[in-house]
Amino acid sequence: MRVVTFGEVMLRMMPPGWLRVSQSLPGSLDATFGGAEVNVAVSIARQGGQAAFCTALPDNPLTDAFVAQLRSFGVDVDLILRTSEGRFGIYFVENGANQRGGTVIYDRAGSSISMTPASTYQWDTIFKGASW
Repeated sequence: MRVVTFGEVMLRMMPPGWLRVSQSLPGSLDATFGGAEVNVAVSIARQGGQAAFCTALPDNPLTDAFVAQLRSFGVDVDLILRTSEGRFGIYFVENGANQRGGTVIYDRAGSSISMTPASTYQWDTIFKGASW
């Protein structure tokens, strides 16, 4: 069975340890990729299933890095649209500490997926061979 997930992948930025973003800047943040739908695709592929991820991303080196990482997990990356419009969405994560809960700050305006109309996607091709 082939599973296709569709959604936004974002650049996940996180300060080291339990620091808040404001405490770590200027300075360093750890960067990785994140998004619920891509996490599902990776989980399915890592358990031996057939998974494909569909999204729209800017045609730049960040997308190259993301595609390489996703491919290394065994996820089909052929459905990723590279566009000249938009950018990577970004979110900043702060770990909670003691009674302080964790926080997430989103910066998604102008992301490639938000600027790509649904009509751009070849839905019949994307879902060919996939099932619920």
